[in-house]
Amino acid sequence: MPLFEPNPQSLRPGTKRSPAPDRVPELRAGGTPRRMREELTELLGADKVLSKISDLVRYASDASPYRFVPQVVVVAEDIDDISTVLSYAHGKSREVVFRAAGTSLNGQAQGEDILVDVRRHWVGVEVLDGGARARIRPGTTVVRANAALAPYGRVLGPDPASAVACTIGGVVANNASGMTAGTTRNSYRTVSSLTVVLPSGTVVDTADPAADEELARAEPRLCAELTALKAEIEADAELTARIRAKYAIKNTNGYRLDAFLDGDTPVRILRGLMVGSEGTFGFISEVVFDTLPLDREVSTALLFFPSLPAAAAAVPLFTEAGALAVELMDGNTLRASVSVAGVPADWADLPRETAALLVEFRAPDAATREAYERAARDVVAGLDLVAPVASVENAFTRDPRRISGYWRARKAFVTAVGGSRPSGTTLITEDFAVPPARLAEACAELLDLQSRHGFDAAVAGHAAHGNLHFLLAFDAADPSDIERYARFMDEFCKLTVERFDGSLKAEHATGRNIAPFLELEWGTKATDLMWRVKEALDPAGVLAPRIVLDRDPLAHLRGLKTIPSVERIADPCIECGFCEPTCPSQDLTTTPRQRIVLRREMMRQGAGSPVETRLLEAYGYDAVDTCAGDSTCALACPVGIDTGALMKEFRHERHSPLEERTAALAARNFRAVETSARLAVAAADRIGDRVLESVTGLARRAVSKDLVPEWLPQIPGAAARRLPRTHRPAAVAVYYPACVNRIFGGTDGDRGTSLPEAVVAVSARAGRPVWIPDDVTGTCCATIWHSKGYRRGNELMANRIVEAAWGWTAGGTLPLVVDASSCTLGIAHEVVPYLTEDNRALHAEMTVVDSLVWAADELLPRLDVRRRVGSAVVHPTCSMRHLGDEEKLTVLAEACAEEVVVPADAGCCAFAGDRGMLHPELTASATAREAAEVTARRFDAHLSANRMCEIGMERATGRDYGSVLLALERATRP
Repeated sequence: MPLFEPNPQSLRPGTKRSPAPDRVPELRAGGTPRRMREELTELLGADKVLSKISDLVRYASDASPYRFVPQVVVVAEDIDDISTVLSYAHGKSREVVFRAAGTSLNGQAQGEDILVDVRRHWVGVEVLDGGARARIRPGTTVVRANAALAPYGRVLGPDPASAVACTIGGVVANNASGMTAGTTRNSYRTVSSLTVVLPSGTVVDTADPAADEELARAEPRLCAELTALKAEIEADAELTARIRAKYAIKNTNGYRLDAFLDGDTPVRILRGLMVGSEGTFGFISEVVFDTLPLDREVSTALLFFPSLPAAAAAVPLFTEAGALAVELMDGNTLRASVSVAGVPADWADLPRETAALLVEFRAPDAATREAYERAARDVVAGLDLVAPVASVENAFTRDPRRISGYWRARKAFVTAVGGSRPSGTTLITEDFAVPPARLAEACAELLDLQSRHGFDAAVAGHAAHGNLHFLLAFDAADPSDIERYARFMDEFCKLTVERFDGSLKAEHATGRNIAPFLELEWGTKATDLMWRVKEALDPAGVLAPRIVLDRDPLAHLRGLKTIPSVERIADPCIECGFCEPTCPSQDLTTTPRQRIVLRREMMRQGAGSPVETRLLEAYGYDAVDTCAGDSTCALACPVGIDTGALMKEFRHERHSPLEERTAALAARNFRAVETSARLAVAAADRIGDRVLESVTGLARRAVSKDLVPEWLPQIPGAAARRLPRTHRPAAVAVYYPACVNRIFGGTDGDRGTSLPEAVVAVSARAGRPVWIPDDVTGTCCATIWHSKGYRRGNELMANRIVEAAWGWTAGGTLPLVVDASSCTLGIAHEVVPYLTEDNRALHAEMTVVDSLVWAADELLPRLDVRRRVGSAVVHPTCSMRHLGDEEKLTVLAEACAEEVVVPADAGCCAFAGDRGMLHPELTASATAREAAEVTARRFDAHLSANRMCEIGMERATGRDYGSVLLALERATRP
């Protein structure tokens, strides 16, 4: 055993707790049953079969209030894997559920038997016909697909609030729509064709001219049944009229029976049925969308009303004026959204009864936009608006930043309100639609219903389409609270159907919580037809049972998950999954959501249970060690949950007193450590990579893989012994070369000017000279200790750098320019919680400037660009995202190159200081998609602004990456 191997027991929850009623039973501690695991492994390969109990638990939760633990998780790579799983399920009488993003709100992504991950290996967009169409794989997020379409001036019709995380497969399978899609821009109306694997294994490409002929040959019984059902429906005038009426408003409850009216052949009927089928008819392996114009002329307002019914009454006025989006938010929603970055703090003081409409007009040109604005002003003039707090403007704006802020608040409805719920409560999101003309009446009835059942109102929705969402929070561990929820649901469903003839699910699809009420809405005849469609397509009942059709009247009360309290930083999590696409370890081990899900299961268990023990054994590597700690999850999370910070805290808890003392000693003697590190790197050139790889490999096995870095061939040579000479009197800024740039030199292809030399030279060239203090050696931004959870070492170095910088900058009168984005973030923000009270006051007086901002704002306007390369690709770092200066990297790159490319899949490289050397597999996984983009073509330059991230990208791509400031110096050199 390595000398400093962490003890898994150090992370055992210490709080006193009672076992939860929905805890994973002890008999499941061994994970997947042995025979099942062996059979699937033989069929698919061990790397595609996840069988540890920690794997099963982390896949058991989605964004819904339900939780079902699968028997096994299969990570399918291709259609052959899908067919193999379906064949196995048929032969063994097993059940299969497909899961992509897991952002579904009704439990559609959960199964109790075989769960198939169809996100990881199912990403890709092919733009067709100049952007008029797009072929998209099911694991692709809506945001990623729209990024590929944006250069063509096109966009997808569906635009769900979860677009940053939800994937195309789920969007189509649920017929998700969103803010603007309504009934005309949703998947049902905009899917041109799709490829589906039926439960039998038959693959159907609905765009193939021969598809009907081939389907008739492969599935004659199915074709006959679809044809017969079509004839039966069309012969029933009353039923036909009812089906058409049900889809006049938004409706995703049940199967799309109008597919039998719209499709004239079995394949065309199948295309329509697959949309909104929630994974119960087959696996959608590819979708071709007809895209829509991306109207770029936008005018938006957030208008405040004295009450929810008053706001709802104004909706038709804006839709008649041509508004594309009219979004409703009640007072609870508005107040809760103050946790979202950019939302005015005084919204917390809004009166409870306040409501708001987010109204947006989009136009193809300025003239049309101005016409819309005139119509909107006329509407506003006739409204009784209120301004309860100072930030309220009640006016239309074209400012992209302000508009973005409004939409962030609206899209955070579920997560922000859910994040503010009482600790330990389960969140349910309901979604229904009524005829738009009756929206105000529905709002009043809903508020009364919530009040009578003791639920705090939280309402928002796509008001233009009569579609409302509301949230309910209750304690799933309390039988009386479950009964309260059950009574509410019974009354709510009857109200929606009998009073308003509405849809019980407008866009979130039936799922587990509305399946028992399907017949209430559709009636016996239509519901029986849906059962017959299911039996025709899936006669063995292999796919997703109980998700759309369920004869159990209490099915919506089965599998409700308890939410035990966990560490305060993570406790608000509603398991929405918005964090997952940005997580560097998403395809290697766990995601932020899964780290929290696993922690919650530990809290459900009794102390020392076999399940808890197995979870702890896996948690160290899967959750703590392979977290990059970049905290981009906090940026993606609407309520700012920083799971990276939690993992750093766990690293601290795993440290022995000896490790903490050793880390603190290194901080006290960092001058010697820094000098030794630079000399070791210099010696490496003489020793050779192979010897160093062997030596570090032995040391890692003897000491700890999480303490001793692995030597990588991409490690550059040593930096120069001395920094450039500078003069203080003429300097307009203090330049702080980060320790990484004092230890490591440039790439093999850039042995000339060092980064410190380039920064000094280009600053002087622009007439903005900088000064490097003589005593920077031995100082650091403290990130080395912070990222590893070494608390005392972090405190020592954080206070040292602030005290030193205070003196260098003459008490904050000069800015401190830092040449590595992660170090800028460290000094500007991350050190603050660890400073003494006196040093926190000093820090508040200082200005810390990233070198990108310095170069873009202070230098570039004063420089003459004399030469440019043909093309450059940039790697924006996660620290740049935190600092908000990503665009500065692009601005500087555009000064140095004729063409600048930001990879669509650019993300955190996970090198994270030295974590990429401790766990190289993490960086390899995190950079795989970005590296594929970069290496698909030739670039003249590969640019970033953080040396360790550049090393990580060099390892991923085999290309030399360097600082954009080096490129700027070359481009402006006389």
